[in-house]
Amino acid sequence: MRFSVEQDDELVVFTIKEPMLDAVLAPDVKSEILIICQPAVKALIIDLSMVQICDTQGLSALLLARRQMNEHEGFIVLVGVNDNVRNLFRISQIDEMFDIKESVSQAIAWLQE
Repeated sequence: MRFSVEQDDELVVFTIKEPMLDAVLAPDVKSEILIICQPAVKALIIDLSMVQICDTQGLSALLLARRQMNEHEGFIVLVGVNDNVRNLFRISQIDEMFDIKESVSQAIAWLQE
């Protein structure tokens, strides 16, 4: 799986650099999320701008990130979510569970408010 992790103090930006977040990649994403989501991390931005397709296993990985950040009283923001993925969120009725912003810079600005 191609991805990047950038950390600046209590903020982590996790960028998935694959076109599909599916059953093949979800286990790797979940493993990385468990490494990233530590108590010292207060905000996690997941950049999905390169993800074109997401399945239920991909959603499961995102829900794991939300659960981990909630346990540590942190924030999670998704960015770059395309229409296909947003529709899956709506169909799965989890669209209200995530803060979604257009870009990483917009998410950082929102978190700093």
